[in-house]
Amino acid sequence: MRSRFGMIHGRFQPFHRGHLEYMKAAFERCDNLIVAITNPDPTVIRQEAAAEHRHLPEANPFTFFQRQIMIRETAKDESLPLERIVFIPFPINLPELWRFYVPTSVVQYIRVFSEWEEQKAQRFREQGYPVEVLHPGAVKEVEASEVRRRLQSDEDWESLVPEAVARVIREVQAGAL
Repeated sequence: MRSRFGMIHGRFQPFHRGHLEYMKAAFERCDNLIVAITNPDPTVIRQEAAAEHRHLPEANPFTFFQRQIMIRETAKDESLPLERIVFIPFPINLPELWRFYVPTSVVQYIRVFSEWEEQKAQRFREQGYPVEVLHPGAVKEVEASEVRRRLQSDEDWESLVPEAVARVIREVQAGAL
């Protein structure tokens, strides 16, 4: 059944081709898609045992604004209707605050590749959200950590991200964003 509102979430550090696949799969299942960008404020990131690196500054080089622009520009390039997409900052590490960001009726679309994603799915269920796991059993093909590593070592990173993201990252590198 198609839901009125669905949500994807992630740090999107940066938004890569796997994230695009995730976004498109969720978009097909709802009328309006909430793109929740997690870890929007580096001063309130909590360390998670199942996600050992996600709280580190080097794992979060892009600002909330930069990540939103990456995703927005990618959606435009992919001809996804922006009027059906809502961008929000989302405190993934503070489940007690989630209800202030999205109603519990919003379907949470999650791709599970690790213990961390399993824990997130369980936390959403515990908070009363419906959860739909997308592509169960799929293997993660692109890692944002690999994109960041390649960016640092001046290797090919552009093949791992949508063209719009490459444009935004080049703007960030040039100091324009």
